[in-house]
Amino acid sequence: MNNQALRGTVWIASDIHLGEAVPKTALAFYDFLEQARRHTGALILFGDLFDAWIGDDHALRDPPGWLAAALAELRATAQAIPLWLAHGNRDFLMGRALADALGARLLDTPTVLHTDAGPILLAHGDEYCTDDLAYQRFRRIVRTPWIQKAFLALPLGVRRAIAARARARSRQARRTKTMAIMDVNPAAIGQALRAAGCQTLIHGHTHRPALHALTLDDGCAARRYVLPDWDFDHAAAPRGGWIEIDAAGIRASEHPQS
Repeated sequence: MNNQALRGTVWIASDIHLGEAVPKTALAFYDFLEQARRHTGALILFGDLFDAWIGDDHALRDPPGWLAAALAELRATAQAIPLWLAHGNRDFLMGRALADALGARLLDTPTVLHTDAGPILLAHGDEYCTDDLAYQRFRRIVRTPWIQKAFLALPLGVRRAIAARARARSRQARRTKTMAIMDVNPAAIGQALRAAGCQTLIHGHTHRPALHALTLDDGCAARRYVLPDWDFDHAAAPRGGWIEIDAAGIRASEHPQS
């Protein structure tokens, strides 16, 4: 199990899904980054920061305008406070070259975060959606190192086309799946907490922000915090938020424009 100690105030956000089609979401996120630079000791962006990621060379060689702006904001944040990036199901190809260019650090997932509020298991969350067998098969395939290496060796245009097709197929598949199948499996959550030796889990991915009280098989009480996704462009009610951790505990915060 991966371990990381972060003392003081820590903010965690995920599922921002930055891309060309979400300019309002990007502006709300940049406002959040400015707040983070002033009010927290460390920031963790825990998966799906970007709606898609087809390789660090895409970002570092000749980024489109929206991406150049996002990278500048992230770089400014990393210069002010420790910035950690973690992989989600959409941006798992983010690599060390990107992190180094930003002055950020990559955080393995899942990991146990040792904080002033105690040990906390962090995960993106998709690994616990074990009832979605088709997705788990896909996840195993695309996380295979040699397949990633082969994909990253393709021309950028080919990678863009493959990524666009994968997103379209994902949207179509979600229409035919029940909400229960796309949510986390309680047994998988319990097993993960026991393996990590934690009683608190924070994850994203499902876009269903909540605090769940759990009882593990051994009778111990546990908590599961679900991070919100961000959408200030297409949602009927704009949304976005993060979790704050310090010696006083764990708190969910909403973006003031939500």
